[in-house]
Amino acid sequence: MNIASFIIYCIVVTFTPGPTNIVILSSVQHHGARKTMEYVWGATIAFGLLLAASALLNHVLAGIIPNILDIMQIVGSLYMLYLAYQIYRMGRAEAAPMQTASFASGLFMQLVNPKVLLFTLTVIPSYVLPYYSSFSGSFLFVLLITVIGFLAFVTWVVCGAVFKNLLQQHHRLFNTLMALFLLYSAVMVSGIL
Repeated sequence: MNIASFIIYCIVVTFTPGPTNIVILSSVQHHGARKTMEYVWGATIAFGLLLAASALLNHVLAGIIPNILDIMQIVGSLYMLYLAYQIYRMGRAEAAPMQTASFASGLFMQLVNPKVLLFTLTVIPSYVLPYYSSFSGSFLFVLLITVIGFLAFVTWVVCGAVFKNLLQQHHRLFNTLMALFLLYSAVMVSGIL
């Protein structure tokens, strides 16, 4: 196993912008870092569960992946569109409070996040199972990848907290850009383009 390639792949996928990271950054601006950590814990648990499911059920999933991915793409795209709309409305007088900073929201977002689903369905079979067939070996890699994901989420929380004043000064522009990034993610995931 090329451990450097494995670590780089995990870092690139988890630290780069995606629906969960965008929501984390936006939530810090509107709910603060402490409240956003509830979302981070939910996202981390779902991330670990998806990795564990991939490790434990790899052979079973291989036969049904196309059906799962189609359903998750639709659900994930719709959820991302909803989040894009909620983020766009944040900070406006008529906007209702958004509940994206909750544990349940973080958990659900990860479970329907196509970026995460594709990552968890590829990283374990590609990097781990060819070299470590034991349950304990797979479990250690699931823990390692989950920790990397958690560190990525916390990095986005810290960046949101550090740049909070700047982002709040330009909240309309920031909210519009974050909503557009989520809209783009939803379109790309849905396969429209």
